[in-house]
Amino acid sequence: MTVIIILLGLIVIGYFAFQSKKVKNMFGSENKYYTLDDEFNAKRKDRQDEIDKLLSKIGKNGVDALTEKERKRLDELSQK
Repeated sequence: MTVIIILLGLIVIGYFAFQSKKVKNMFGSENKYYTLDDEFNAKRKDRQDEIDKLLSKIGKNGVDALTEKERKRLDELSQK
């Protein structure tokens, strides 16, 4: 009886060990950035993309097309 329980335990452990998503989650998430410079550059690009999107909206429809939230966000991003 104990042999069967041990075998079932090993099967369950083996099943979870070979599930790649679950193994990654057990040992922490995979680092998205390799260096601090990569992280900085990615964040800077995200900010610039957001600014470009807002300015494009202004160019197509005028300043009045922005919501109050978008105006505040554009002010925040332009000050960085």
